Amino acid sequence: MTLSPGLRRLLLATTVVVLVVVYVPLLLVLLNSFNTAKTFAWPPSGLTLHWWGQAWHSSGVRQALWHSVEVAVLATVIALVLGTLAAMGLRRTRFFGRNVISLLIILPIALPGIVTGLALQNAFRTILGVQLSLFTLVVAHATFCIVTVFNNVQARFARLGSGYEQASADLGAGPFTTFRLVTFPMLRSALLAGALLSFGLSFDEIVVTTFTADNAHQTLPLWIFNNYFRPNSAPVVNVVAAVLVLLSAVPIWLAQRLSGGESVSH
Repeated sequence: MTLSPGLRRLLLATTVVVLVVVYVPLLLVLLNSFNTAKTFAWPPSGLTLHWWGQAWHSSGVRQALWHSVEVAVLATVIALVLGTLAAMGLRRTRFFGRNVISLLIILPIALPGIVTGLALQNAFRTILGVQLSLFTLVVAHATFCIVTVFNNVQARFARLGSGYEQASADLGAGPFTTFRLVTFPMLRSALLAGALLSFGLSFDEIVVTTFTADNAHQTLPLWIFNNYFRPNSAPVVNVVAAVLVLLSAVPIWLAQRLSGGESVSH
């Protein structure tokens, strides 16, 4: 489709405005993490690495970082297993209500986080009688991480079809041999992209975490939220926020590059 010069300029201007609105505040957070002042002063009165050193030596920050990584890794592992199994099961079978089950798997990531978090908290405390802990936090994060793996695997299956697996079966390979030698190699990059996206989503999640975490497992986003309004902690909060943005963006960028490369190669 050919666009007129006026429309192209309008689209370019709109894109620039959106990028400025999204990324300039993030750049300001990064810049303020080097600000010598303790407030969000503009322009910065000077630049320093003092706050980065203070954040590095903060036991609270290190503990929150470890909890974020721990929860993200565990939730990603669960999502890889359950998301792959769900995608394979729905692909290989045809039954009444199949589309409803597919919708239920995708629904957690479509619902507002506060609704998901409140529902999970009520389920854990009221129905199951389980106290909030690392277990409830991992389960809560896995509910929306499964969606990314499920969607990636389904998209890969739709693109490749079932010809290779049928050929493997025709040659006498059993289901497990076919999965090990044919299916899994075809899904490997899709699983890696799904794992990276799941890790990124879990690492910076705060709304669901607020409802399903106990006081002993405070993640990095929760640490930022709890310390944001403390005047003496503002510079360190800027540092932690800058690190959180970078650590969340890297796996998502890698997943995007991986998915882009896959679409070109196939």
